Amino acid sequence: MTLNIGKEVAALERMTIGQLRERYAEVFAETTKTCNKTWLIRRIAWRLQSLEEGDLSDRALDKAMELAKDSDLRVTAPREPKLSSHAVRHTKTMACLIEPGSRVPLPGTVITRPYKGRLIQVKVLPKGFEFEGELYKSLSAVAKQVTGSHWNGYRFFNLQKMGDDQ
Repeated sequence: MTLNIGKEVAALERMTIGQLRERYAEVFAETTKTCNKTWLIRRIAWRLQSLEEGDLSDRALDKAMELAKDSDLRVTAPREPKLSSHAVRHTKTMACLIEPGSRVPLPGTVITRPYKGRLIQVKVLPKGFEFEGELYKSLSAVAKQVTGSHWNGYRFFNLQKMGDDQ
């Protein structure tokens, strides 16, 4: 069986904290008290990949232990720099488009849209779109998968041609 990590992560993101803690107990054979959903998803996904593809070699583990002996460990992650209120108000995010007048962003761009309490994320590929580990030929196909009914993909994801004021 081949692991489709995109599908697994998408399924994990739809789970509740309680379900994630149960899944954590399944894959790690131990319980956890954390309620941090992001941490649980990342740890479970890492463990699933590790079980599927194999862990580090003994040589790599020995080298890591050797390096860790002499290093100071950071207990907390560094804080992200805070933007001033002026910068937040005047910052606009724009995606680069493939060609002028096109509505399709460059490959590698992730298109996001909230829908019924869920954040839909679609990655633009050179020839298609990836959603939850599956490939789709059009944004309309993705929109239909999400909603269950036909939608214009550009309208669903609010992508407009340059100069359109719809």
